[in-house]
Amino acid sequence: MALPKESTAGTKAEAEGPKYDLVAMAGTFDVLHRGHRKLLRQAFTIGRRVMIGVTTDKFARSLHKPHKFDPYHKRKKELERVLSKWGLLSRAQIVPIFDRFGQAASDRHIQALVVSRRTLKTAQQINVKRKAKGLKPVVINPIDLILAEDHRPISSTRIRRGRIDREGKLVR
Repeated sequence: MALPKESTAGTKAEAEGPKYDLVAMAGTFDVLHRGHRKLLRQAFTIGRRVMIGVTTDKFARSLHKPHKFDPYHKRKKELERVLSKWGLLSRAQIVPIFDRFGQAASDRHIQALVVSRRTLKTAQQINVKRKAKGLKPVVINPIDLILAEDHRPISSTRIRRGRIDREGKLVR
């Protein structure tokens, strides 16, 4: 099944097919929004299989988010629902992550990471950890943040505060 797109223009990566056997990405995935979907589309475009790390409730609490968030099982279920709708659930492995590095710092099978520009520094730190363990560095594939109608990044925090919806439209 073809990946759902934000636009009708295909990318070079889509035309060439998956480039890596295993790509990883991670997040809290609270109120799954347009930015999350962009990260997911990119990961499945470049990877045959995608390991998706979802923060545990304990780890998410340690991030001191300024709002409540759905429990792990609910966030995971919503992610599975979207991937199933897209026909990609069989290519996904959803795993809990207990810290900001997840399995990416130690799993030798992971070849690439898809991250937002906001988490690029963590991806670079993952490569430092991998090198220290004698593992090959992963290719880092940063994605620009998706902007809402007000030209500010879409985020779960802004959605939870009632400022924008999951698509980035201003709530009036």
